[in-house]
Amino acid sequence: MNIYVLLKRTFDTEEKITISGGKINEDGAEFIINPYDEYAVEEAIQVREANGGEVTVISVGTEEAEKQLRTALAMGADKAVLINTEDDVENGDQFTTAKIIAEYLKDKEADLILGGNVAIDGGSGQVGPRVAELLNIPYVTTITKLEINGTSVTVTRDVEGDSEIIETSLPLLVTAQQGLNEPRYPSLPGIMKAKKKPLEELELDDLDLEEDDVEAKTKTIEIYLPAKKEAGKVLSGDLNDQVKELVHLLHTEAKVV
Repeated sequence: MNIYVLLKRTFDTEEKITISGGKINEDGAEFIINPYDEYAVEEAIQVREANGGEVTVISVGTEEAEKQLRTALAMGADKAVLINTEDDVENGDQFTTAKIIAEYLKDKEADLILGGNVAIDGGSGQVGPRVAELLNIPYVTTITKLEINGTSVTVTRDVEGDSEIIETSLPLLVTAQQGLNEPRYPSLPGIMKAKKKPLEELELDDLDLEEDDVEAKTKTIEIYLPAKKEAGKVLSGDLNDQVKELVHLLHTEAKVV
């Protein structure tokens, strides 16, 4: 089975985000595999172990993403591909990433493509579905269970606290939700083997893409941190008086009524 995983390099979940010059300050920050993408990597490895085949992880970005790709290789992926856009794409968006990935995958005869449900930095959840649309294959998002029998697939997906079961077929793209599995930690032997596993680096020219082909469809106007939360107020006294005071505060301070 030909399995591909879409992987993104994101800030460590414990990292304190700061803004400098209208941009997120990355100096000295720690980066990790997007946590939802870890579920995708783990599921891909389990599918390969059950059905045979090969797992390739793909990332679009700068050469710094090599560390996260090597981590995925240490977890058990077979190959990695870094599509380096540092010199070609100044301000990409989800369309940019999806277009590049789809162009790479269009002739790879992928049976199964996995990605994270969302990236913890942008949180749009667009890249996976966009790739599937460009490749003209079915996709199912927010999955919590994946069963493959030949070319038939049964998927359980999370739908706002409930579950939905979908039957479909390969080729297929799915995005992983928390609860799909428990991602493994890279072992020492795995880390050593990862150093020798192939990691291919490509640029837009290698995919016959021009900068205009992947020009962003959206523009970031401003980046800012959320306002600090003010301390709440506790009302006391007679219930009717509390209700009157609450309505007054909602009108004069919160300005929502």
